Amino acid sequence: MAGPLALSTTPYNFDAAGLGTIYFSGALSGLALFQSNPVGAVFAPNGTLLGHDESSNLDISNGMGIVQKIDGLVQFYAQGGIYSLPALGVNYHVTQHAGSIQQDFFGLFPEGYIKLVPTDTFSVEAGKLPSLIGDEYTFTFENMNIERGLLWNLEPAISRGVQANLTTGPVAWAVSINDGFYSTDYSWISGSATWTIDPANTLAVAAGGNFSTSNVNSIAAPFQLDNGDVINLIYTYNAAPFTISPYFQYTNNRHNTALGLGTKDASTWGGAVLANYNINDNWNLAGRVEYVSSSGSATDGTVNVLYGPGSSAWSFTATPTWQNGMFFGRLEGSYVGTSSTTAGFVFGKTGTSTSQERLVLEGGILF
Repeated sequence: MAGPLALSTTPYNFDAAGLGTIYFSGALSGLALFQSNPVGAVFAPNGTLLGHDESSNLDISNGMGIVQKIDGLVQFYAQGGIYSLPALGVNYHVTQHAGSIQQDFFGLFPEGYIKLVPTDTFSVEAGKLPSLIGDEYTFTFENMNIERGLLWNLEPAISRGVQANLTTGPVAWAVSINDGFYSTDYSWISGSATWTIDPANTLAVAAGGNFSTSNVNSIAAPFQLDNGDVINLIYTYNAAPFTISPYFQYTNNRHNTALGLGTKDASTWGGAVLANYNINDNWNLAGRVEYVSSSGSATDGTVNVLYGPGSSAWSFTATPTWQNGMFFGRLEGSYVGTSSTTAGFVFGKTGTSTSQERLVLEGGILF
C-alpha cells in the first residue's frame, strides 16, 4: 500500500486450530472512466479481435478478498476476486477491464504465496508474487493514483516464482527466479536492494531480466517486453504531510524476426515523480508526472514498445482522495502527450491522435 488509501488497521481475524491467527481484509469498489480518443478495435497479439475501446466505461475496479497469516515459521498470503487494471496511455476496454482481465492477465487468484520465515532477517516465499520492479503496485487501491503510469506499462506486475529476502542492518535485499511478465517460462531473475537511510528517506535499486528466450506472446507477456531487461533507481521521502518519490527507469527490449517483432532491439529511458500531500485526516492530494522515450525509428526495424520506434510520451495526473473509515472516494484527471509517433500506434480509431485526456471516478470500501 503506497497510500493515501489504507486498509483497516484492525482486520477481521480468527484463530485456526494448528495455524494460529488468520486475518481477512479486502476492497470493493467501482469506477467510471471517461476518455478522449478511444482506440477503437482492440486486438490480441495473435491478431484476434477482442473488442472495442469506448469513450466512457463503468466497471468494477476491485472485488477482492485477502486472507493471510503474518507470524510463525509458515506464513501465507492469498488475494482473490475480480479487478481492473487502468493504466495511462493504453486502451481500457478488454485489456484492462474486469470483464476479461481474469482470462487475459492474472486470473481470479492474482496473488498468493507460501512464505517460510526461519529468522527475523531471512525468509523464502513461492507462488504468484508481486514484482520487485517499479514504484507502483498492481491494483488501484494500492496506489496514490487510480491509474498506473506510463513507466508501469513497461514493467512486470505479477510473476510466478520463488523469492528470497534478507535484511542486513538498514539494507533489505531480495532476489527472485520467476516467469517475468507472467509468461509461464521461468526465464527471469529479479533483484532489489532497499536502503533505509533514516525514518524519512529510503533509496532502492531494482533490476530484472530474462536469461533465456521466451516465445510466449500474450497481452500479459508481450514478447518484446518479456525478453528484455529493466533497471530502476527509486528514492522515497516520507514525512508528514508529504510523500515524494522520484524514480528513473531504463529498459532494453529484444526483437524477434520470427514473430514479426522487428529486426533491431529497442531501449527506453524515463523518469517519474509521484507525490502525495496529506491535507487532513480525511483528505489527500496525489499527483504524478512522467516522461519516457524509446530508441530507433519507423524505418530501421527497431521493435516498437511505445507509440512507434523512436517515440516519446509524457503524462500529468492529479488525484484528490477522501477516506473516512472504510469508505473512500477519489477523482482523477490525467493527460498523456506524445511525439515522434508512428501512425497506427497512437490514440483514436485510426491510431493517429497524439494525446489523450481522462477523467476517472472511483469509490468503495476498504476493510
